[in-house]
Amino acid sequence: MHATRWSAAVSLSGVQLAQIAVGVLGVLLITSEYATGLIRTTMAAVPRRLPVLWGKAALVVAAIAAVSLPAAFAAFLAGQSIRSRDHLAVALSQPGVVRAVIGSALYLAVIGLVGLGLGGLVRNAAGGIAALFGMLYGMPLAAGFLSGHWAVEVGRYLPATAGQAVTVVQPDPTLLQPWTGFGVLCLFAAASLGLAAARMRRGDA
Repeated sequence: MHATRWSAAVSLSGVQLAQIAVGVLGVLLITSEYATGLIRTTMAAVPRRLPVLWGKAALVVAAIAAVSLPAAFAAFLAGQSIRSRDHLAVALSQPGVVRAVIGSALYLAVIGLVGLGLGGLVRNAAGGIAALFGMLYGMPLAAGFLSGHWAVEVGRYLPATAGQAVTVVQPDPTLLQPWTGFGVLCLFAAASLGLAAARMRRGDA
């Protein structure tokens, strides 16, 4: 079991770097318009405002999923072909493997939504990226300063830690169940988009 988990994790380790790229992409997709003033043109074309945010959210999910899903399968298969030389490869047919590969793509898509929401809330690229990094890395670091039991209990509900449960082949006792963890990440994405929508409705573009 541990060998299967570790072998699959090696092939999908690129998710750790990709989350930065897709999160920043989400931030820049909306903050770039505020920086250049193009958001006023956009709002003039779509006076109701919120459809602009939902359209960008749909674009983020579609674009990231379209790229990350085949990339995740390609990375997994390439990694396992290398590990097969040492007879350490795992097959897609093994329990939890397909879910982990597809989950990696879903995780990245939702991180893109988190970035979009933070960008729409902060309306500044540097501030949005800083908030993203704080959520992905600062919060787990802060949780690590809690006592042992609380560090684990609080840590498993943080966005990145919770969401990454769906990218793990064999359930980890320190993490939430895969789809439960993914659901928690989706709640964080919904909260960030909800706050961005609330600010956008105020009309101070």
